[in-house]
Amino acid sequence: MLVSPAGAAGDPRPQLRPELIDVDDFAGLLGVSTRHVRRLADAGKCPPPVRLGKCCRWSRRTVEAWIADGCPNCRKRPGVTR
Repeated sequence: MLVSPAGAAGDPRPQLRPELIDVDDFAGLLGVSTRHVRRLADAGKCPPPVRLGKCCRWSRRTVEAWIADGCPNCRKRPGVTR
């Protein structure tokens, strides 16, 4: 995934976007707080994170597809509410 054809300060190498994003990046894509993203994840209302030890990351492609689909509920078991 390329961000721009050239890097900063005329560097000819392309800038790559990370495949996994953290809670700050996810919140930025949605325009909400990081706390709200964590609440969505805990409630199963957004794509589940990839857990790396204690770190949570989300697949950029999955999140972008979820947003493009209108942010549908991602709970695996229908009919279960909190």
